Amino acid sequence: MRRNTISDIRKMKEAGEPIAMLTVYDYASALIAERAGLPILLVGDSLGMVMHGHDTTLPVRVRDMIAHARMVMQGSRKALVVVDMPFLSYGTVEEALRNARRLMQEGGGQALKLEGGAEIAPIVRRLTEMGVPVMGHLGLTPQSQHQLGLRVQARDEAAARKLLADARALQEAGAFAVVLEVIPQELAELVSRELSIPTIGIGAGLGCDGQVQVWHDLLGLFEHKPPRHARRYAEIGAEMEKAVRHYAVDVAARRFPTAAQSASMTPEVLEKIEKDLKDDLKG
Repeated sequence: MRRNTISDIRKMKEAGEPIAMLTVYDYASALIAERAGLPILLVGDSLGMVMHGHDTTLPVRVRDMIAHARMVMQGSRKALVVVDMPFLSYGTVEEALRNARRLMQEGGGQALKLEGGAEIAPIVRRLTEMGVPVMGHLGLTPQSQHQLGLRVQARDEAAARKLLADARALQEAGAFAVVLEVIPQELAELVSRELSIPTIGIGAGLGCDGQVQVWHDLLGLFEHKPPRHARRYAEIGAEMEKAVRHYAVDVAARRFPTAAQSASMTPEVLEKIEKDLKDDLKG
């Protein structure tokens, strides 16, 4: 079985086939997503919040992304695996090349995702020239949340024009796809028509070529209300808590383990051991 490539993803756009992408962070989640048939898996720097407990993505380091990328690569066989480059890991072309090499050689991912528009186009161009597939990310870019705020982006004319120009700049620099996060659906649809590369929306409406969601939001792993752009397809967190609570009650009541979860020895062996212990005490 061969992995999906960026060529396969481009063909999905050309055929009008919607692209489902999902963030995954470890071996188990990659196994499940792989069985579900998702064509792209994203090792997102959102792991800083959902896996490491930070308030933002900013504390995530290159070594964190490498560790989680390794787990995802172990759990997947078919999906194209994209890995986020974390905050300030691509401030210069030289830094981007150095960290891209580490992420791909040590982490094993097939492509990298960078946040930003025209300002990072020279970095995207250099990475793609060196054979690194790059996915862009525009709109609400979490690594810039202290500047942008957590709100819908590109609503006014000037901001919308800039986002469209940024998307074109990323495409011209060689990006194979671009994530559009929390922007008006009308603008996302326009960008998707204008670009020859796929757009992947998150909070950007149905007009994108594909969609991406966060694993924990999709499955309801946390109690807090999910973002507006997310739909919970299950309440796995509540079910997990119920199971763990049931286990703890059974242990306290000595209902677990039962014979079914235990091994036995023959009475003759046990008798001999007990006799030897008694003889030892006498001696």
